[in-house]
Amino acid sequence: MCEPKPPVFTSLVAPDLPPEPPPATGSRRKRLWEVPRTAHCPVVGVCLPLDTLRRVVNKALGGETVADDYDLHVGVVTECGMRNRVSEAVQRELERRCAHAVRHFSRAKSGEAMMALWDTAIQAGDVAAPLWAALTHPRCTQELHDRICRDIHMIQHQAGATVRADVRQLAEVTRENRELSREIGEARARVAQAQSERALDHDRLAAQLMQARATAIGKDTTIEALRNENASLRESMPELQSRLHLSQRVADLTARNRTLDAEVDELRRQLAAAEREVDEARVRAEAAVAAARASADDTAAVPVQLAERSILCVGGRHAQIPIYRDLVERHGGRFSHHDGGIEDNAHRLDASLAAADLVICQTGCLSHNAYWLVKDHCKRTGKRCVYLDQPSVASFTRSLAALPVEDTSTS
Repeated sequence: MCEPKPPVFTSLVAPDLPPEPPPATGSRRKRLWEVPRTAHCPVVGVCLPLDTLRRVVNKALGGETVADDYDLHVGVVTECGMRNRVSEAVQRELERRCAHAVRHFSRAKSGEAMMALWDTAIQAGDVAAPLWAALTHPRCTQELHDRICRDIHMIQHQAGATVRADVRQLAEVTRENRELSREIGEARARVAQAQSERALDHDRLAAQLMQARATAIGKDTTIEALRNENASLRESMPELQSRLHLSQRVADLTARNRTLDAEVDELRRQLAAAEREVDEARVRAEAAVAAARASADDTAAVPVQLAERSILCVGGRHAQIPIYRDLVERHGGRFSHHDGGIEDNAHRLDASLAAADLVICQTGCLSHNAYWLVKDHCKRTGKRCVYLDQPSVASFTRSLAALPVEDTSTS
């Protein structure tokens, strides 16, 4: 039990609702502020967890309480003595959390039946919800109320002692568990290592046994072959030397022939690879010559009217930009580039468009916003704009070569 004292959030609680009169004798359950004050401390402490209690108070007061857990508990216990926002909020939360126990206790039509249900809850070890249901039961007299408060008081003392004993026992069990876990881990590691070594030894012995059996079979086969050969030689003794010489000669020639065949096959593979490399080099050379001729033809087709003209290229691949720049500057033009809003600032595109005499828009390599900005600007100003679907040096060159003289001579 705790002695009530003024709560730290009293200034936020206004007794805006008048207390209700004591309930008449009947079947109506008591409200929290109608329960004797001696029961408020165990009800608040046992039936509501601290985080739930803090949430209920914060919602009732419309703010965040800065009180610690003890002050919060004492303040709520004090406020439960009267009807106000805090006590009504606690009442609603208790009714919600203990609804099942309230329905269960509502079956008791006498004080004896209600106390029987309370004794059953104590034996089961779950007294939070039954405590609220019993104290607010319409058949709960002052005598029954005092007995319930005594029971819950002793239960709290026993629970505290049990928790302390359990904590000590848990610490000891935890230490023993860590020690046993370490020993079990070491034993498992030793067993795993022993099993691994045993498996290796088993595999090695199995391989040796298989090799020994194969050797024995080979020796038996060789012995039998030698016996047959010896018998054959004895039968053909007059021609033995010549046959042996011829057999050795045939074996040598056969081995030599196999070696030569392998060398010939390797030389053929090398020759085929060399021919493929020569063919590929010839194709690449012909392609390079054709590309050089095409580039020379396209470059030659660029008009000389680019002198002092500003050519703006919007979009395109970064690797081709230096080629575009060299092509324009070699013919006397001034080259500028904007990547179409991919890396360059899109706001710079307006200034680049205003300074350009000719715009080449590579539609496959720029953003949609940049495309519509270029199209709108050229339409409004009447500036010539060439659209290229595929970015390449050849298409860029052809776009310059196809320009009429008047398009490159006017701003």
